[in-house]
Amino acid sequence: MAEFPSKVSTRTSSPAQGAGASASALRPDLGFVRSNIGALMLLQLVLGLLVWALIADTPYHLYPAYGWVMFVAVFLWLVTIIVFILYLFQLHMKFYMVPWPLVLMIFNVGATVLYITAFITCSAAVEVTSLKGTRPYNQRAAASFFACLVMIAYGVSTFFSFRAWRGTGSNAATSQMAGGYA
Repeated sequence: MAEFPSKVSTRTSSPAQGAGASASALRPDLGFVRSNIGALMLLQLVLGLLVWALIADTPYHLYPAYGWVMFVAVFLWLVTIIVFILYLFQLHMKFYMVPWPLVLMIFNVGATVLYITAFITCSAAVEVTSLKGTRPYNQRAAASFFACLVMIAYGVSTFFSFRAWRGTGSNAATSQMAGGYA
């Protein structure tokens, strides 16, 4: 026991020191894209783009209901891009003090609720704001359909992010190795 301190070598480091070595090379994590949450984010981006592009191609500024739909669609599309990039390039690992599974779950719950309101608003305003069979009517009806699909995609993402936050279906070792994706 007297020899113990002389045979042990200790080193201390902080997470910030280890993060600096890999900061120069941002490599995409293709495992994230193949995960449930990553694939759903890609789906949300494509469908969200369709929602706001279809509404933007009509004279939406004349109707306040479509202003809300545009706000929800564009805002959540931009935030989803930011979150997708954070996870794709594993930048969320650099901010280790942020509880990312909880943040992702709260974002998905909020996005689901906002898209529920946008879907209902868009669907209710289609008949009132356009004549049946006209181009704006068809675009607004299609935007309502895609808003419903995006709402469902965010709802499913909420389920998977809740499972990732609670740790359901995996143990600590597999969630560490897989980057914590569902």
